[in-house]
Amino acid sequence: MELKEMIEIGILLDYYKVLLTEKQSKYLIEYFEEDLSLTEIAENYGISRQAVYDNIKRGIKILKNYEEKLKFYERDKELQKDLLELKNNFTMEKLDEIIKKLS
Repeated sequence: MELKEMIEIGILLDYYKVLLTEKQSKYLIEYFEEDLSLTEIAENYGISRQAVYDNIKRGIKILKNYEEKLKFYERDKELQKDLLELKNNFTMEKLDEIIKKLS
């Protein structure tokens, strides 16, 4: 897995971890945020490395599915882009457009 994808999954995890099962959330947090290996996670829970891998893969798929449907991360990236543009070239009209988009 490439660094860019790992970062994106970490961000999606921040947005949607409450929507995962407790087990998926724990495994994903330990893998992506705490940088534990599959083997370390498996040993912590007394399960197979394959079970951890399967749960992480399923969790990633679920996170991406939530983003595809809810688009919270995409919306926030767009808002950040609009705000940076507004910072560089402020007008009340641009501010009004951003506020209207958020409604």
